[in-house]
Amino acid sequence: MTTGTLFGIGIGPGDPDLITVKGVQLLSRCRHIVVPKASESAESLALRIVRKHLGPDAEIHPVVFPMTTRQDQLMARWRDSAGFVASFLSKGEDVCFPTLGDPFLYSTYVYLVRALRDIQPEARILTVPGVTAFSAVAAATEFAVGEGKRCVTIIPTADDLAELRGALDRRGTVVIMKIGKRLDAVLDVLEKYHVMETGVFAAHVGMPGEIVETDLRKLRGCEERTGYLSIILTHTGMEDL
Repeated sequence: MTTGTLFGIGIGPGDPDLITVKGVQLLSRCRHIVVPKASESAESLALRIVRKHLGPDAEIHPVVFPMTTRQDQLMARWRDSAGFVASFLSKGEDVCFPTLGDPFLYSTYVYLVRALRDIQPEARILTVPGVTAFSAVAAATEFAVGEGKRCVTIIPTADDLAELRGALDRRGTVVIMKIGKRLDAVLDVLEKYHVMETGVFAAHVGMPGEIVETDLRKLRGCEERTGYLSIILTHTGMEDL
């Protein structure tokens, strides 16, 4: 029996022209496009980004991945979404799942793949990598993420900033993602560690309303304007270079 393939497409930070050629080719040919969104009433940002690349016969299937920390709710949603995808694959039909940035870097796609493997271990899955948001920030600000043998640490911002402080204790580059309402608290930590001058910031990079700032002190009190999709890149231990 012929089964379909789930194509996970990394669609980059927001600019539709930063999707890979392979990703665009798959999106343009695939009939079933499963797009994630945060709630029933929310717009799918992924759909907004890929829409111009979809074929005329594409069928859009929104699935909700709620912004919650309750694992029982999230696991139920992932199982439901995986079952929905599996229903197409079992009929020999392909599915594309576009996801911001890279599919295996803090993406809902990770959980979808795991849930699909649980219910359909033999499922065919092909993943197309995407441009990460912090790569786009680096390009916009001429910030060297990796240089020589200096380490790079990626931190998804949490309410407890202990992981951030630990990363700043080391020598290298720190990538601080998903900042949102914690912006002022993050800036306080960066100030304490004397790395404000080495940092750059961007929010919604590659999208309408993009904000790029190389003077982090100008960002105080801007949480509401910068939002969840915000990133800071900074260097620590620059005196060692």
